[in-house]
Amino acid sequence: MIPTVSIDGLPDPLPEDLTVLDVREFSEWEAGHAPGALHIPLGVLPVRLQDLPEGRMLVVCKVGGRSAQATMYLGQQGYDVVNLEGGMEDWAGAGRPLVTDSGDSPFVA
Repeated sequence: MIPTVSIDGLPDPLPEDLTVLDVREFSEWEAGHAPGALHIPLGVLPVRLQDLPEGRMLVVCKVGGRSAQATMYLGQQGYDVVNLEGGMEDWAGAGRPLVTDSGDSPFVA
């Protein structure tokens, strides 16, 4: 069983001790992401475990499939993780903030 939460189950704003881990590809991240999120694409996650913070993490992707894989993997490694069902599409659909590093108008790609 993969720990999962829907956007309706997330407090707004998120708790300060919760890290948002975005496992989408670089082009998706560039288009728009959650403020303060940590970006580690799913394909490189196993070699970047040392970059993960301690504590709770909310794992996100576009719709929830890749983040479910990451959540399962990270849970097996002993991390305290939960998958966002519906991913960044539901995040944006609920009016949660999106930002870009470039200053362009953010969107979910």
